[in-house]
Amino acid sequence: MTLREIDAAARTEGLALRGAFHPAPGDGTPEGCGTLLLLGPDEPRFWPIFSASPEYLGGIPEPMDRWSKRVIGRLSERMGGTAIFPSDGPPYPSFFAWARASGEAFASPPGLLVHPRAGLLISYRGAIALPERLPLPTGGASPCPACPQPCRTACPVGALGSGAPYDVGSCQAHLRSHTGTECRTQGCLVRRACPASARMQRPPAQAAFHMASFMEHWQPETGSTS
Repeated sequence: MTLREIDAAARTEGLALRGAFHPAPGDGTPEGCGTLLLLGPDEPRFWPIFSASPEYLGGIPEPMDRWSKRVIGRLSERMGGTAIFPSDGPPYPSFFAWARASGEAFASPPGLLVHPRAGLLISYRGAIALPERLPLPTGGASPCPACPQPCRTACPVGALGSGAPYDVGSCQAHLRSHTGTECRTQGCLVRRACPASARMQRPPAQAAFHMASFMEHWQPETGSTS
């Protein structure tokens, strides 16, 4: 299969190919991997597909992770590859490093990854390791240098975007407060401010789903996520 064909197959499931690269020794990919594919939501098409799934409707824990494993696992089987997920571990796969290695994700002013087509709303639901070395396109370019960078000042409490390390505690305190209603129900203002994300804006139900998951999994007493 070509990358174009893989992307087309992923989009029928509500996903999109968000990067690919040829691993080098030490990259943490499965042995024998010739090409690693990174898959993320094809937004805004993703949410209607996921929210109609048995995982979401069944009220089971971690429905998006379960959906991802079912759908990406099925795609991987069709391609003769090995599926890998961010939740695999510990030790956990190096999705951040893999995204950078793909040449399709870059550091942004807030410290988050930014993607030329998905902006700051880039996320990865899983990866597929293929034995073949597929032809790759030339790398993309960061959208940040030519951008007015509204992400720098979008956070209402300065927890993210100021150039300082992400202040998760201030972010969480804001989300749990009355003044954090917009962030809690519409999604992170920093991510939404990114002009490159304009075509990826999530419906309120999806934004609220992600923010509720973030609030649930962050442990205030330790400042960590689980």
